[in-house]
Amino acid sequence: MLQPAVHPSEPQVRAQAGLGLRRALLQPLQAAPAGDFDFLELAPENWLDVGGAHGRALRRLAERYPIYCHGLSLSLGGTAPLDEALLRDIRVFLDHHHVPVYSEHLSYCTDDAHLYDLLPLPFTEEAVHHVAARIRRAQDILERRLAVENVSYYAAPRQDMDEAAFVNAVLQEADCDLLLDVNNVYVNAVNHRFDPHEFLDRLMPGRVAGYHVAGHYDQAEDLKIDTHGAAVKPAVWSLLRHAHARFGVQPTVLERDFNFPPYAELVAELGLIRELQQQALADTQEASRA
Repeated sequence: MLQPAVHPSEPQVRAQAGLGLRRALLQPLQAAPAGDFDFLELAPENWLDVGGAHGRALRRLAERYPIYCHGLSLSLGGTAPLDEALLRDIRVFLDHHHVPVYSEHLSYCTDDAHLYDLLPLPFTEEAVHHVAARIRRAQDILERRLAVENVSYYAAPRQDMDEAAFVNAVLQEADCDLLLDVNNVYVNAVNHRFDPHEFLDRLMPGRVAGYHVAGHYDQAEDLKIDTHGAAVKPAVWSLLRHAHARFGVQPTVLERDFNFPPYAELVAELGLIRELQQQALADTQEASRA
């Protein structure tokens, strides 16, 4: 039986705020006092067999904090065979660090070689069957459930259905979980002219294993670029509140990939995640008493 992405637990255990582990942040993360964040998320491909100072830093952090993993290069929607050797290496890494959630992108990133970008899949029945079969195979090798992340995209190769219907169909056929990237929902909603709150309302309940929030770049009023290089915008915080109401509180990662602010600013954003989580839990308790 596949391990669940998140083990059953009390609601307060799911109220966790994590930070994306980036090498540029290693020094402040190692010096951080207890309570700044609850867990760290990393791309396992970037840390397999890493030794030296970086390897020692990871070992020290893993002794203090739970490690979550968010993959970058499985190319779940690609046409080349799945990299099963990489999957086996990742399984060893996940087992070694007792990783509770492993996620990948609902996209592809390879052709004849690695393309170093996350490219959108066509929203078609054929693509649903193709990617779902690859997710199921990946889960078999990993011996655990996989969470797939909704991605940002700027051009749609083909859309026989809309994004919400496509995501739901993949989750259902693959029997996998969803890592809900709230910033990606907002970016896509602006760029492709749909209501992000309605999008959330149409996603399947009971599948969300965690959330991502991040900043984006306002190229224009009607064009947003998913950069992970800025603070989270108010509209994205608002959408996270809606996600809590729809799917409940789950572990949430603040992603920042470059243009790093002072560490204290990241801690302040983690504090906002905690505030929203606690408010959502309080709202749920109040509603249960009504």
